Amino acid sequence: MLDVVTTNAGIIVSIKTQPGASRNRIVGEYGGRLKLAVTAAPEKGKANKAVIELLAGALRIPESSIHIISGESSRDKRLMIDGLSSLDIQSLLNP
Repeated sequence: MLDVVTTNAGIIVSIKTQPGASRNRIVGEYGGRLKLAVTAAPEKGKANKAVIELLAGALRIPESSIHIISGESSRDKRLMIDGLSSLDIQSLLNP
C-alpha cells in the first residue's frame, strides 16, 4: 500500500527513483513508495525533471502541479501533487 498523505494543499507521495534506467516507466509499489524508473542521469536536476514529466503525463496533469518537497538530491523523494486524490495515485498501480 502506498504511503499517501492528504493535506489541504494536495497530496504528498513518497517515491523511489531509479535514474539511468533503460526506459521511463512507473515500476510499481516499493516499500510504501511509488517506484519510478527514468532514463535521465542524476545530474543537474535532469532526473528530477524526468520524474515530474513522467508523473504529469501518467496523471494527465500539468507539470506545474507537481513539486519536490524533499529529497532533491536523493533517490528517495517526497512530492506534493496539487488537485488529485489518493485514489488517483492508487490508479497508477492498477491501470
